[in-house]
Amino acid sequence: MRDDARRVLIETRARRPEEVAAAAARRLRRPWLGASGKLLIIAADHPARGALGAGGRAMAMANRFDLLDRILTALSRPGVDGVLGTADIIEDLLLIGALDGKLAIGSMNRGGLLGAAFEMDDRFTGYDAAAIVGGGLDGGKMLLRIDMKDPATASTLAACARAVTELASHRAVALIEPFIVTRAGRRAHNDLSTDAVIRSIGIASGLGATSAYSWLKIPVVNEMERVTEASTLPTLLLGGEADDRQEEMFTRWQKALRLPGVRGLVVGRNLLYPPGDDVAAAVDTAVGVL
Repeated sequence: MRDDARRVLIETRARRPEEVAAAAARRLRRPWLGASGKLLIIAADHPARGALGAGGRAMAMANRFDLLDRILTALSRPGVDGVLGTADIIEDLLLIGALDGKLAIGSMNRGGLLGAAFEMDDRFTGYDAAAIVGGGLDGGKMLLRIDMKDPATASTLAACARAVTELASHRAVALIEPFIVTRAGRRAHNDLSTDAVIRSIGIASGLGATSAYSWLKIPVVNEMERVTEASTLPTLLLGGEADDRQEEMFTRWQKALRLPGVRGLVVGRNLLYPPGDDVAAAVDTAVGVL
């Protein structure tokens, strides 16, 4: 972003907050799936959960203008379909005019802050279904972490089920990201074993009064053939933590993308903060994998 664009963004937020709604209303929208039938979505909802680290840098995502620069670079590359973010990120991009012809997916529950004693209490502190529909967004993403030993999981399940039903009533996509979670002390860990991912998919697929508009966002793990046969819902692969072994990562994505039901990628830090910091090259490689 140029200095003048930064100043305009800051001044608009301070003096003309009504411009957010105006920018959302005039955004040029597109179909959810294009002609290729594949999607590449840039994920940028990490800061709202206090997760600022990437690629060994603990505060990599701390500078908002640097993050926006990287998102804008990614969105400018051919083959990138849109962005997933909390309201602050989405609205910055709206005010810049960066979301015309792109998908905009609102991140809904970010209350389970990284490392907090209440981390499993994934409350809906971001978008709700009404705000997603009213703001002209294309869908909502929810994190469903399932800790069988934590009572907070029950309220998260109920809240996600309501969100799935409400989004579907407006024909908006519900993108569900499920994990079975275990704890070691106060640290929560996603169980990335094949069987755990399959169990999480079964739970997520059954949420809500209808699954007609439900999509899944799942990790790439061992035995992806078994994993993708756990549901008939359309599936997007998540990028995971920033990884220095990018060639191996791209190869894993490529194999998984060949499986039935897999419709694309939702990737954040691996493309926004790649080794060598060449965002455009990393994104182009991901598009090539698709």
